[in-house]
Amino acid sequence: MTRESPPSSRPSGPKPPKRVTAQYLENAALYYLQRFASSSANLRRVLMRKVDRSAQAHGTDPAEGARWVEELIARYLRSGLLNDAAYAEMRVASLHRRGTSTRAIREKLASKGIARDEADKALDALDEEVDGDLNLTAALALARRRRLGPYRLPEKRAEFRDKDLAALGRAGFAYDIARRIVDAEDPDSVE
Repeated sequence: MTRESPPSSRPSGPKPPKRVTAQYLENAALYYLQRFASSSANLRRVLMRKVDRSAQAHGTDPAEGARWVEELIARYLRSGLLNDAAYAEMRVASLHRRGTSTRAIREKLASKGIARDEADKALDALDEEVDGDLNLTAALALARRRRLGPYRLPEKRAEFRDKDLAALGRAGFAYDIARRIVDAEDPDSVE
């Protein structure tokens, strides 16, 4: 004998979005910033999605919501709660530690709304802190994390040489850097 579940009192389907108010946007922005580091352009994008969904579901005025978002972001920039330069420096350092190439770092920062000159300043600041070439140290970090080249078992290195080169190439590293890492006897000989 099978048991049937009682009918749900809630209608099926996604929950409708909440009606956007200035206070709702501020609460949403603060909650987002508690959980994630963000640039001003990225926070604007997140909040405008809420405004657009509310406008579609409730017929609210998107222009008024956009004005609230702009006022909120301007206030956060003045208070220092949002700081695009600090965000760019933090993100550049984090991505570099993970083994991201400078080309990919620039693309990721651009997707978050960071201007090219801000990205260049953050990369220059990182370049002063790091000994050696940024791309080489990042490629070594990626090789270590993914066990490529000198971090692979010695008996498997020749078999996977082309795949390791391709993995570093897809990550945005130049062929000479990829070849230098994959063909190294050990990680210390690259530096």
